[in-house]
Amino acid sequence: MNTPEFRDPRLTEQRNPRTGRIDVASSLEIVDLLNAEDALVAPAVHLERERIAQAIDLAVRAFEHGGRLIYAGAGTSGRLGVLDASECPPTFGTPPDMVVGIIAGGPEALVRSVEGAEDDVGLAGVAIEHAAVNAQDFVLGIAASGTTPFVRAALDCARSRGAATGLLSCTDPPSEVAARCDVVILPKVGPEAITGSTRLKAGTATKLVLNAVTTGAMIRLGKVYGNLMVDLMATSAKLRDRGERIVMEVCRVERARARQAIHAAGGSVKLAIVMARLDVGEGDARRALEQSHGSVRRVIGDPPPPPGRPATTS
Repeated sequence: MNTPEFRDPRLTEQRNPRTGRIDVASSLEIVDLLNAEDALVAPAVHLERERIAQAIDLAVRAFEHGGRLIYAGAGTSGRLGVLDASECPPTFGTPPDMVVGIIAGGPEALVRSVEGAEDDVGLAGVAIEHAAVNAQDFVLGIAASGTTPFVRAALDCARSRGAATGLLSCTDPPSEVAARCDVVILPKVGPEAITGSTRLKAGTATKLVLNAVTTGAMIRLGKVYGNLMVDLMATSAKLRDRGERIVMEVCRVERARARQAIHAAGGSVKLAIVMARLDVGEGDARRALEQSHGSVRRVIGDPPPPPGRPATTS
């Protein structure tokens, strides 16, 4: 039996049989229906764990060779890429051009829909060229439906410039697209509660995957000590407080001493920790970290265990 023409083969465009009467549901029933659908997201992401790990490795390889992680997407997918990229500098002390988000329609598309941007393949090439994508970079396209023309064109252009490429989608992309990517991540979360509204489950899955890719890569680069955010730069009141508390805990010093160490380290919590623990100046601390490839653990040993958990013995 042939599929009726109105049926879209893309998983993200299919109707959800569990929410067919959501339009007559009460507010509480709507919450329960949406929550039940959201519960399907994490298991779908878990099934892609090996592909996500592969994307982490590609990002690390890019960073270690002076390259970047570059996201390319349209609409919600593009906004999530820009969001993830923009959160790396304050969280991990990275330069703003280390993780980059490209969105169809440019900055205006972050706050309002830019009609036709996702279909403009010419602008995709311009964006990739403007970003000066090269063979050291890893470009991860984000397209919930797997078919966004802007994303496909961006990946083709990036590949032609020698970059490694990947695709994050919530439905099977065209086979020729998948075949040309180094990694394809497919958290298949199923039809949305509102047909085609990929800002829901697909958006949540996308955020989870991007969280894992950048967090995993930054951990691999030594920007985390235990589970402490030691490579943050203390540039706001909240981050200054967090940085001081980290130095206090790791170095067993009072807040005044932690604050003094961070100031002497030019705002770097990681440098402050090494300086305070080894009682050395900034230059010696920086050299020690460089020799350990940025790993605080290799310089001063294991961190204190999280409160409530006994220390492990080796």
